[in-house]
Parts: sequence; structure tokens; C-alpha cells
Amino acid sequence: MALMYNPARLSPVIAGAWRLADWDWTPQQRLAWIEGNLDLGVTSFDHADIYGGYSVETLFGQALALAPQLRQRMQLVSKCGIKLETPTQVKHYDSSAAHVRASVEQSLRQLRTDHLDLLLIHRPDALMDVDELAATFHALRAEGKVLQFGVSNFSPAQLAPLQRRIALATHQIELSPLHLAPLHDGVLDQCMDLGLRPMIWSPLAGGRIFTGQDDAACRVRGLLQAMAAELGVAVITLITAWLRRHPSQPLPILGSRRIEVAREAMAALPLTLDAQQWYRIWRCAAGREVA
Repeated sequence: MALMYNPARLSPVIAGAWRLADWDWTPQQRLAWIEGNLDLGVTSFDHADIYGGYSVETLFGQALALAPQLRQRMQLVSKCGIKLETPTQVKHYDSSAAHVRASVEQSLRQLRTDHLDLLLIHRPDALMDVDELAATFHALRAEGKVLQFGVSNFSPAQLAPLQRRIALATHQIELSPLHLAPLHDGVLDQCMDLGLRPMIWSPLAGGRIFTGQDDAACRVRGLLQAMAAELGVAVITLITAWLRRHPSQPLPILGSRRIEVAREAMAALPLTLDAQQWYRIWRCAAGREVA
């Protein structure tokens, strides 16, 4: 197995900014959220050009402008490649050189920074020209505008051609006790083979672990609560430890306005689950014994 490394030196837990626009905060409140994460050691912030209808990066940049020295303490991640529907266009993917460059320049302006630590292609584009995209990545790195590159939500077959043309740093994927597919569909196996440390979106299943009323959510919630009580930790701490136990060493993204969520996730760093504890959660989530 390839040596796993930390893309762009990301923090072990990442702050997700997806819902920043929904929180209806002042710039000072946004700054307090940024500072609260940094103080906990959550130094990486996950963005995408389209978040908040193209508004989140601007909102974050406004807050960062109040304390620009904080940029030296953080890593900024952004994603591009999705164009939202407008009166003149259907929602579609665009991984062309022109769009990637335009998105990067927009992110730099809105985030008020001179570089991105990491840029990801948000979704696989059926019209992707991997040679053109790799050349664009190489040029952006040479210009100092982006330090590292990766993809998000790709299959192994979709990732491989780009990886052969430029060394990618990470693959951002969905994984949680209520979404086990990457454990078995080759995605995490490829990450380990290539040395890509995956970033994990929706590690709490979009809150379904806590509020879902379907059978799987209720079953998993009951077990997590019982195990967390046994271990004397919060449920979020347990879920984070379960994710981190995988040998690909995933980096979970937590997108909450509550700093306490980040604190509970960071509390998982010294907690190592043994194989029986890990598979106890897997068995409950899968709804079956191992074969």
C-alpha cells in the first residue's frame, strides 16, 4: 500500500462552509466561527464556488478581511465544475480550462487570498478532457494560484486517467455509518493504493443519524448512543473515530454552526477503536453479519 499523506497539510477535521449563507450571520459572527475552529485545531475550510448560490466564498472572505493575518493559519479548499441553472442555461458540468480558470480567479477574489491550498473537481464530467484539465492544473500550480489538486465523487475508473497525468492529493467522497458504499466499491481501495487521503463529506449523514426516522437511522442511532455511553464520549466523537479507523485515514468535513460539533469531532483524535468495535458499527449499519 502506498504511504498515505495529508493533502495540502489539512487538519484532521475540516470545517465545511456549505451552509454558511443559511446561518444569516454578520461578518463578525462569521469571523468568530472561523476563529473558534482555528483555536480547536480545525484549520482547513471546505468551500465550493456554487455554495450558497455562489455567495459563501464572498461571505467567508468578508469575515477573513476583518483579520487577514488568520490566512496564514488556515488551508482553503474549493471545488468547481458545476454550473447551476439560470434563465439562460441548464444545470451542467464544466471541466474546461476556461471554466476552471474562471472559477479559480473568482474564488481567489471572493476569499481574498492569493492562492488556494487545494482545488477539487466537484463532480465527474462526461465531457471532461483529461489532458486539457491536467494541463490547466499544472499551469495553475506553476502560477502559484493553486498548490494541490483533487477530485470529488468520482468512481475509480473516472479518477484513474487524471491521476496518470497529474498526481492528485485527495478524493472527497461521501461516507458515514449510513452510507457504506465506498468501503466496498473500490473507492477507498484506490485511495490507499494511490496514497490519497480521502476527505469525507456528510460524515453524519446530513443529520439523519440524529433525526432520521427510517429503520436504518433508528437502528444505527441506538447502537451509537449505547457505544458512546460505554466509551464515555459523544456520539460525534464515536462516529469520527469510526471513520478515522479506516486505514485510508479519512479527513471528515463537519459543516455545523455549533463549534461544539468541531470540539467533539476533534476529541476523537486519541480514540482508536479496535476491530470488534468498528465491525459492531458496520454490522448494525449494514443490517447483516459479515459473510
